Parts: sequence; structure tokens; C-alpha cells
Amino acid sequence: MMINVFPDGRLAFEGHEFRCALGRGGVRTDKREGDGATPVGTYALRRLHFRADRLKRPLTGLPVRAITPVDGWCDAPEDPAYNRLVALPFAASHELMWRDDALYDLVIEIGHNDNPPVPGAGSAVFIHIAKPDYLPTEGCIALVQEDLLALLARCATTTQITIGLD
Repeated sequence: MMINVFPDGRLAFEGHEFRCALGRGGVRTDKREGDGATPVGTYALRRLHFRADRLKRPLTGLPVRAITPVDGWCDAPEDPAYNRLVALPFAASHELMWRDDALYDLVIEIGHNDNPPVPGAGSAVFIHIAKPDYLPTEGCIALVQEDLLALLARCATTTQITIGLD
């Protein structure tokens, strides 16, 4: 399956179309760490991370991993673990995966800048739950939970996402 994301905030797959939030920095071909942009390109979906204390295991063909309170994601370009899942405490800059809000209750890890990670080319670009009113993300793609669950039910290890400029 192919998922298509458009810069006007639409995500489409298999005849379905959902509204989505994108990065506050727009959609860009030259993604850099901290720019708030959603990166243009075609990427594999790596795995689903989810909050098992808040949701039952979602139906999906992706590998699934329960988020724990010691999960973080390294966003420090100079660190060898850049753009990787890390265990907390972690000395370098990182995002918390176990959040108080619901945004990371469902997180699809996409294959942006991960094979191998290029320092400074962007980290932690995910598909996750949207903020109210679809407020912009820091570069991720965000859907309401119901739409994200519908998408996950159709995802497989061969699913790819294309983020385009038009």
C-alpha cells in the first residue's frame, strides 16, 4: 500500500482521504534538524509504538512495540544514537516518547534519515495523533486517533509513505 501526503494537509490511501497536520516549517526537500519541516520523499513505515496503558494493541501489519516510561528518541546530531530510540536517562538531547498528552499514544516510525542517520538531516519524523484543531507539528504528520487507527489497520511491512510538494 502507498500513502500519499499533500502539502495542503491531506493524507490519502486506498480511496480514503483524511485531514492531517504537517510541520510548522512547511513541506521541504532540504529538511534540517529543528526547522519544523515535514520532509519530502518516499519512506518505509518501520514500526508502531503505542501506549499499552492507554490503548489496546491496534490492529496492524506493522511490527508493534509498547512504549515504556524510559523511552526517548535522540535528536542530538552529534550523538552516535542520533535519530534512534534510546533508554532514559540519556545525557544527549532527546524527545520523551512517554508523554503526558496523548500525541504519542500511537506513533508510526517512518524511515526518514535512518539508514544510516545523517547528522543534522532531521530526527523523530513520525506519524502520530494530532493536536486539537490540527495545530502544526515539529515536522511530523498527525491525524486524529480514529483516522490513525483506520490507517494502521491497512498498513503492512511493505507500506510506504510519499510526502510530496503537490
